[in-house]
Amino acid sequence: MSSPEVVVGDAAQPIDHERVSRWIEITVGLQPPYNFEIVANGRSNLTYVVRDSNSDAFVLRRPPLGPVLPTAHDMGREYRVISALSGTPVPVPTPIALCDDVQVTGAPFYLMGHVEGHVIRTLDDVDSVLDMPARTAVSTALVEALASIHSVDPEAVGLGDLGRRDNYVARQLKRWLGQLHKSTDSDDREVGDDVAYLERAHSWLAAAIPEEASATLVHGDFRLGNCLISTDGDIRAVLDWETCTLGQPLADLAILLVGWTEADDDDLLGLAADRITPTSAEGFADRSGIVDLYENATGRDVSDLPFYYAFAWWRMACVLHGVAARYHQGAGGGETAGQETMLFKARGATETARRALIEAGLNHDG
Repeated sequence: MSSPEVVVGDAAQPIDHERVSRWIEITVGLQPPYNFEIVANGRSNLTYVVRDSNSDAFVLRRPPLGPVLPTAHDMGREYRVISALSGTPVPVPTPIALCDDVQVTGAPFYLMGHVEGHVIRTLDDVDSVLDMPARTAVSTALVEALASIHSVDPEAVGLGDLGRRDNYVARQLKRWLGQLHKSTDSDDREVGDDVAYLERAHSWLAAAIPEEASATLVHGDFRLGNCLISTDGDIRAVLDWETCTLGQPLADLAILLVGWTEADDDDLLGLAADRITPTSAEGFADRSGIVDLYENATGRDVSDLPFYYAFAWWRMACVLHGVAARYHQGAGGGETAGQETMLFKARGATETARRALIEAGLNHDG
C-alpha cells in the first residue's frame, strides 16, 4: 500500500497514519493513498477531512489527545446517534464505519460522509457567507432542526435506552456542581466569590425545578456553530452529538438561546472584540423571535423557559470556571493572557447567570 500523504495541524500525532489508512482500506474499501487534513483541533474532538485517491471526501472524528473524563468524547455514542438519526428528518452526516479498536490509533474513531457547508462562528463568517434573506432563513431552519430532534421517537430509532428519562435537571445540576468543585478552589480569592454564588444558585435551581415534560431526544449543545449551513440558510447537517441523551427539550432550547447574542447585549464575556457574535448581525431573529418560532414549530408550552435559561447560564458559568481553572493549572501553556481571558469569561458568565436568575425570580440574595 502506498504511503499516505498527510497534512496535520498542531496536534502531536493524534492518528497513526499507516494503521488508520490500512483500516480505512480494509473496512471501507476506499482507495489509498489518503490525505488527512485537520479541520477542528484542541480540547474538543479532533476532526479530519479524509480524501482518497479519487479525491472523494469523508470525515474522521476521534477524541482529543491526553486524558479525558470517562464519559466524555464517546465516539461510539456519537456514531450510534447519527446512525439512528440517519433517515429521519434530522439532518446528520451519513455514518460509514466505527473503529472501537484502540490498537489502531490509541482511541476509538469513526468515519462519516463529508457534507458541504459552512460553520458560522463569527461576524466575519456571516458577512462572507450569508446575505440578509439567508440570515432570516437560517434562524427559522435552526429552530426547525431543533424541533425535528425533539420530535424523534427514541424507541422507534433504537435510542430508547440512551439515557434516563427522569430527573434530568436534578442530575445535570449535581453533575455540573461536582465538576465545579473538582476544578476550582473556593479558597482562591480570584474565584471564591463566584464559586460561592454558583453553589447558592444551585440550591435555588434545585428547589425550583419545574414539573418535567415527557423526555425527548436532546442534543445537549445545540447552537449555530454546531451546524453546517448552506449559503441560502439551509441546515445541511447538525454536528457534535457526543452529549446527546434523553432529557427536557426546553433545556436544549435554552442552550441555543445562551449562544444567541443580540446587538445590544452587554458583552460580559468579551466576545465582541473577536467578533464571536454572529447572531447579533442584522437579519437574524432575536431571542424572543427564536422562542416564538420554536413554540409555533412544536406547539410546546414554553412558560418554564425562564427557569431553563437561568439553568443554562448557570451551567455555562460552571463550565467556563472549569476551563479557566485548567488554564491556571497550565493547560494554556503558561500563557498569562489566556488565563486572564478565560477568567474574565467565567466571571462574565457568572454575572449573566445571576441576571437570568433574577429575571426568573430565583435569585434569593438580598
